[in-house]
Amino acid sequence: MSIPRVLFKVVENNKCPLYCYGDEFAVTGTIIPMASAKGQTCLSTMILTFPLGKGKCKILHGDLTKIVTHYERVDKMPACILSCSGCTGSLRLEYSKDASLEDMEVHDSANAEALEEMLPLLSQFDFFRHLEEKKILKVAQYFKVTQFATGDILLRKGDRGANFFIIVKGSVHVLNKVGITITTLKQGDVFGEMSLICNDPVSATIQVHEPALILSIDRAGFQKILEQYPSLQLYFTRLMARRLNQSNMVRAQDLSSGMNGNLSEIPPEALFQILNMNQKTGILTITGLPQGATARASFRQGALIKAKYGDIQGEEAFYAILRETEGHFRFTPGIPAADIEAPEIGYFMKLLMEGMRRLDEERGRKVS
Repeated sequence: MSIPRVLFKVVENNKCPLYCYGDEFAVTGTIIPMASAKGQTCLSTMILTFPLGKGKCKILHGDLTKIVTHYERVDKMPACILSCSGCTGSLRLEYSKDASLEDMEVHDSANAEALEEMLPLLSQFDFFRHLEEKKILKVAQYFKVTQFATGDILLRKGDRGANFFIIVKGSVHVLNKVGITITTLKQGDVFGEMSLICNDPVSATIQVHEPALILSIDRAGFQKILEQYPSLQLYFTRLMARRLNQSNMVRAQDLSSGMNGNLSEIPPEALFQILNMNQKTGILTITGLPQGATARASFRQGALIKAKYGDIQGEEAFYAILRETEGHFRFTPGIPAADIEAPEIGYFMKLLMEGMRRLDEERGRKVS
C-alpha cells in the first residue's frame, strides 16, 4: 500500500553534528505485503530525503523508517515528537497533521475579535512563539479573555486546578500559605499548568496585583491543544524543567548521587519529572507496593527506556507506577551496558500526560 509523503521538522538540536533547528526531512515509499516461509511479512521501500546540502545519517534514517513502518500509513500516525537515538548528539523532530480543533468550544465573536486585535502582542509571548504564525490565532481563539481587578483570587492553594492562564496585561502575586508574596508574574508569564499536567493540587495562591487582562483555557481545552500541537509539549517540557529546577534543586542534587525516600513525600510523577528534566541516568526502584510487588524504571539521560511493575512491562508499567501513593523508592545512578542503546518507551511528556489523563478518569469513576 502507498505511504503518503510526510515531513519531520527539527524542533530541538542537542549538539547534532549534521543538522540544524528547522531542517526538514521528507519520507516517502511503500510497504509491500509478501509471503515467506515464516508467514506474512512486509517489504519496506522507504525513501528518506535529507535537507539540501546536508549529509545523510543512517541512525536518523533508521529512526524515521521505524516509526513510519510501525503505523504502515501516515494517516494512522498520531501527532508526535520523535527523539533521534543519536550518535555524538541528538535531535527531536516533530511530525504533525493539520490540527483540527473543531470539536473544541469556540468562545463568542466579541472574544474572538479581542483576540485578533491583540495578536501582534500574543505572538511575542514564549507560549505562542512555539506555534507557526498561521496557527497562533487558531489556538488563541480557544482561550477566554477576562479582565480582573486588584485583589481577585485566580487560584487558591490546595484547590484542584481547572485552568491554564496567560497574562496579557497587568500582574499577579504568587502567595505562600501565610499570604506572603513569593514572586510576581507579569505580561507574557503563564501559570496553572503544573496542576493540570501533574494532576496535583494548586501549590500556591494567585492574586491579582494590578488590574489584569488574562487568557484562560480549561482542562479539556488544555489537553486538546497539547495533543494537536506537539511543539507546545516541548514548550511545557522546558517550562517544567525550569520550575522543577528551582523548586527541587536539593532533590535533584541528591538524585545525582543516589536517593532514598517515600512516595508519600515525593509522588511518582514528581520523581519521574526530576529524573527526566535533569537528564539523569540510572534505575529507580520502588518497593513496598501492593501484594509485595516491586517496580523499576530505567533512565538514560532523562529518557525513559525501561519500566516494570510486577509482571507488567513498558508503557503500561509506567502508568501503573503513577497510580501508587505509598512505597519506598531508591534511585541508583548508572545502567547496564546492554541498556545504553535501548530505545525510549515513548516521548516522556506525552507519556506523563496520558498517565495523568488515565488517573483523572479512574478517580472520576470512583467519585461517581
